[in-house]
Parts: sequence; structure tokens; C-alpha cells
Amino acid sequence: MKKKVIIFISGNGSNMVSLVKASKQTGYPAEIIAVICDNPHAAGIEKARDNNLPIHIFDRKSYPSKEAHEESILNILAQYQPDLICFAGYMRLISSHFIKLYEDKILNIHPSLLPSFKGLNTHERALEAGVKISGCTVHLVAEEMDSGKILAQAAVPVCPSDNTDSLAQKVLKAEHKLYPKALRAFIEGYYQETDPQQQLFSF
Repeated sequence: MKKKVIIFISGNGSNMVSLVKASKQTGYPAEIIAVICDNPHAAGIEKARDNNLPIHIFDRKSYPSKEAHEESILNILAQYQPDLICFAGYMRLISSHFIKLYEDKILNIHPSLLPSFKGLNTHERALEAGVKISGCTVHLVAEEMDSGKILAQAAVPVCPSDNTDSLAQKVLKAEHKLYPKALRAFIEGYYQETDPQQQLFSF
């Protein structure tokens, strides 16, 4: 039986689309059942609708506090009862309460080879550091930002001619390939009660 997945987005939703496409392939072990977005202007909203997915928009500005905003989201999650949650460009930190409710069931994709360059402005910092290889990481969400268990990584070369935009595009292409592979590997490992091995993909 396919595992029920809800995707969280804040922006363009391109990683969401890659997961949705993968989920429609024969034998893929996940089904995307809904999308949650915290930005009413996100381009990903229309993409979710184009894929006939229920989309729930929780504009942070409409709530008196972070706690109230998160409580509304948790109420929707309780109705769906997803097996897993995938953050795909979701730009809001969640509480320890949220994490504990879905412990080891929330995946995130980050545009660097963690543990390097946690947080924001990853490509700018990678270029400033002079790294020759960058990439992306799929990891479990933990209380400390970008510090959960690494599930899979993809590497891309950093060229002397790269700027933040060109590097971001290369990494994003790798993300689109990595996230569906990592989700599959996680499900097939986690639900068979075996430890999912860390994997490094190169595209």
C-alpha cells in the first residue's frame, strides 16, 4: 500500500512537482494526498491545482501568533493523517511540539551538502568559501535547523564561471532528481524496519 504524503511549500513548488510526477509512476511507494502552503502568493499553489491536489493555504499574517498558525496546520494534518510530510521549499521553522508529533516522519530538502552551509544564502556562501563541489541534501527534520539525519545527497560541480544564480539552477536540477529517489529509499527502508543507508547521487 502506498504511503500517504503531504507536501509543504512556500514558493515556486518545483520540488513538489517532481515528487508528484514520481508518485504517478507505476510502483512508486508514495501518494501525494494534499499540499499545505504558508504563502498566498506562492506560484506553487497553481501547480498544485494543476495536478488536482487539495491545497490548504495558511497565511501567517492572518494569525495572531506562530502558535495559532501552527495549530491550524496541525488540525488539518490530523484530518488527513499522513504517513509522511515532505517540506519542499517550506520556509518556516516549526516547533518542537510539531516535530515530536511527527518524529522521523518529516523530510526536508536543503540546497547544500550538509552539514556545510546550513540555513539561508547557501549558494552565496558556497561561492565565497571557494568550494569545488556543492549539491543538495534530503534529511529528517530535527529541532535544530538543518541538523536532522542525512538520508541522501547529490553533488554538482562548482565551476569558476558560476555565480549564485547559475549554481542555484544546477543544484535545483539535482534536487528534482534526488528528492523522489530519497523519498522512495526512505519508505522502502523505514517501513521494512531496516535502516535507510545514506546515499550519494551525482547527476
